[in-house]
Amino acid sequence: MSRYQPPVNLTAPMLDWVAQISELVGRLSELGDSHLTPRLRRGNRIRTIQASLAIENNTLSVDQVTAVLEGKRVLGLPREIQEVRNAFATYEAMQTWNMASRRDLLAAHALLMHGLLDDAGRFRSGGVGIYRGEQLLHMAPPPSRVSALMDDLLAWLARTDLHPLIASCVFHYEFEFIHPFADGNGRMGRLWQTMILSGWRPVLAYLPVETVIRDQQEAYYAALAAADTQSETTVFIEFMLAALYQALQEAVSSVQVVEQVSDQVARLLQVIDAGESLKASELMQRLALAHRPTFSNNYLKPALAAGVIEMTDPDSPRSPRQRYRRRP
Repeated sequence: MSRYQPPVNLTAPMLDWVAQISELVGRLSELGDSHLTPRLRRGNRIRTIQASLAIENNTLSVDQVTAVLEGKRVLGLPREIQEVRNAFATYEAMQTWNMASRRDLLAAHALLMHGLLDDAGRFRSGGVGIYRGEQLLHMAPPPSRVSALMDDLLAWLARTDLHPLIASCVFHYEFEFIHPFADGNGRMGRLWQTMILSGWRPVLAYLPVETVIRDQQEAYYAALAAADTQSETTVFIEFMLAALYQALQEAVSSVQVVEQVSDQVARLLQVIDAGESLKASELMQRLALAHRPTFSNNYLKPALAAGVIEMTDPDSPRSPRQRYRRRP
């Protein structure tokens, strides 16, 4: 009896991406032990969760996600708040699961969809189609085949000798093709790819690649659809490897900037997420500072002088509407 083998054709671009990503992972691993602080790890995880949920139409911002996880009251839909809590708990439990275990996959889904789906932790019992607006993008296999297809995919993942970077992309695509659950498939596919990658290099557990996917959402769905049409995974693998490379570039750059500035400026950078614009008072609150001159002289002014943050309204430095953000 032949064993299941996903349709994968290794290409020169894939191998080139693997080499480039491996080099960046090495650099990030060298820097990570001393500079990937608990606050930065948590910040990256929050960005990961916010972006992954945003892809699924959750409207909460990074600030709101942070507030939810800090136990603060947030004005938002109860379902969206529950999605945030579930996702954080699921990512935190990620290292306790076996990537090739059906039981662990179901346990992860149960945690991710707790209180959101009656069938949380169980494979779907009905048919499902994937739509963008009115357009049907993909009709998933019938529910009678889901259990066997997932067992085949997990068995392949346990034995494959493909590089983990490529294997994780293949699993991600095949998982979305099968669409084993009634809901939460996109979140689960991205989570499981992160878990596979973190088993290869632990530093990748905190790589917010989901932020790149969110910003290139149309291309992400187009790559999935193209892989369906072509009945093989090349286009999706190459898209995901490019997204991983971009996320790693941003991570390495961020850590290197932190390395080059004072401890106070480094702390300031760690409390500003990419894309955020914050008032001085909000920055002081995140830094747990109460003395405005200390904040201005030791944190804000040196960061502006170093060019690592910028004003949103540089022509009016003293404007009451002034905010500060990381420089791109």
